[in-house]
Amino acid sequence: MGIKVLIPQMIAQEGMEYLIDHGFEIKIGSGAAEEDLIRDIADCDAVLLRTADMTEKVMKAGKKLKIVARHGAGYNNVDIETASRLGIVVTNTPDATTISVAEYTIGAMLAVTKQLFPCSEQMKNGNFLFKNSNKGMELKGKTLGIIGFGRIGRRTAKIAHDGLSMKIAAYLNQPFDMPEYVKILGWEQLFRECDVISLHVPATAETIGFVGEKEFAWMKESAYFINCSRGEVVNEGELIQALEAGKIAGAFVDVFETEPPLSTNPLLHMSNTAVTPHMASNTEECMTAIAVQAAEQIDYFFHGGEPLWIVNDSVTDSKKF
Repeated sequence: MGIKVLIPQMIAQEGMEYLIDHGFEIKIGSGAAEEDLIRDIADCDAVLLRTADMTEKVMKAGKKLKIVARHGAGYNNVDIETASRLGIVVTNTPDATTISVAEYTIGAMLAVTKQLFPCSEQMKNGNFLFKNSNKGMELKGKTLGIIGFGRIGRRTAKIAHDGLSMKIAAYLNQPFDMPEYVKILGWEQLFRECDVISLHVPATAETIGFVGEKEFAWMKESAYFINCSRGEVVNEGELIQALEAGKIAGAFVDVFETEPPLSTNPLLHMSNTAVTPHMASNTEECMTAIAVQAAEQIDYFFHGGEPLWIVNDSVTDSKKF
C-alpha cells in the first residue's frame, strides 16, 4: 500500500498531480471540522493542510501520521507543541506567498490612502462630488514603517521604495542584514514617525495582541495602519476605538481576530476602513505555488531529502532524511 496523504480542503490541481506523479495516494477529506479530521486521518501518513485546525486530538488520531505540510506561510492552526511531542514534522511554504502578498499590501496602501473604496461606493450611489471632501494622500516622500522584515516585508519595502519613492523604516528586535535604504527605528519611534504602518509577522505567543492602544496613540492622526498578516497580532477592539476616536486616519484590514468576522464587527461598517476577506495571497499563481511547494515538502520527507521549511526543527534531530 502506498503512502497516503490527507487533503482536508481542496488545493490547486497542480499540487494533487504532483503527489500522484510522485507515487502518493491522496485522500480527499470529508470536511474541515475536528470530528471530520479525526475520522479521515486514521489511515494517513501525511496531511496537506490549509485552514483546518490540526489539534492534539486530531494528531493523536493519526496513528500513522508523520508530517503536516502547511499550505501557506502561517502555521498558527497547528498545535506545534503536540506535533513535536508526537514526533510529527511540521512544514510551511513561506516562499510561495511573497510576491502576491507584497503586491496586495501595496494595493492596500494605495486603496486606503487614496480613498478608493469610499469614493467608489459613493460614485455608484450617484455622488460624484464626494471626492471634494475626501481627498487622498500622496505617498511620494512619505515613510512606510514595516514590522516584520522577512520575505514579504522586504519585498513590500522594495516595491514602495523603488516604485513609489517612499522612505522605508523598519523595526527589528535582533540584528539583520538590511538594504541601505531602510532606516532602523525603535518600537515607539516607528509608530510616531511613520505615515503608514504595515504588519508582516506570524501569529505566535510573542506577537498575539502586541499592537494595541498604546501603539495607536503614538501614531500620527494622519497615519494609516495596514494588516495583511494575521488578525490575532492586533488588539482588534483597541484598533476600532482608535479609528472611532480619529486617533489615526484609517486602516486596511485583510485579517481578523475571528474569521469570518461577525456581521456586527464595526470594522465592516466604518467609513475610514477598507476590509477584505483574508485574500492577500489569493491569486492563481500563488495558490498553485503553495500547493506544489507543500506537496514537495511531503515528497522530500518520504523520499530521502530534508524538507526545505521545517517549523519544529527539534523534531528533525531524531529523523533520518
